[in-house]
Amino acid sequence: MHISTDPWVWVAAILTLAIFTFLYKDNPLFKFAEHLFVGVATGYGLVIIYFNAFKPNLYQPLFVEHNLLYIIPFFFGILYFSAAIPKFSYMMRWPIALLLGIGSGLSIPLSFQTYIVEHTKSTILRFPYPNAALFINALILFIGVLTVLIYFYFSYPHKGAIGTISRIGIIFIMIGFGASFGYTVMARFSLLVGRIQFLLGQWLGIHTVM
Repeated sequence: MHISTDPWVWVAAILTLAIFTFLYKDNPLFKFAEHLFVGVATGYGLVIIYFNAFKPNLYQPLFVEHNLLYIIPFFFGILYFSAAIPKFSYMMRWPIALLLGIGSGLSIPLSFQTYIVEHTKSTILRFPYPNAALFINALILFIGVLTVLIYFYFSYPHKGAIGTISRIGIIFIMIGFGASFGYTVMARFSLLVGRIQFLLGQWLGIHTVM
């Protein structure tokens, strides 16, 4: 057992333990670690934005290279600060509208292609299949998509055959939610294992087999 002598390892370990104290109840140690994390993350993010976005994309072209076309994005960027002045706060809507319009125009075709066209193509049964396993997989996918779509079709009462099919759709939905939740829990436990390995290994010098 060799306890670390690195002061930064001690800082990280103490902050990790401070976060873990929330498992008992909300307390000043947890609040301190939480606020410190938010403050450091915000400061780090601002520095990254300045050097990776603002400086090369606006400051350098406009104020160093004197490219006057960049006055337009500079003007729209300044309008965001109009929110601080109630009388002129409506002007903040202009850059937001421009950003949403451009973003929607770029993302809608990509989203349509990715989430609708490709998923529709994956759902279509293509015969012949090289083996039974691929056919069963495609059939389950087809039935799942069809029954879930019918479940969300509310223009017709869910009675009789439609009701039976929609109940099958609920089963597929629950399987999907369960798999997503399980994946999320697994990811969180991976983070927990990583912090425990850090505390026992890098901080306290205890060899772990996790």
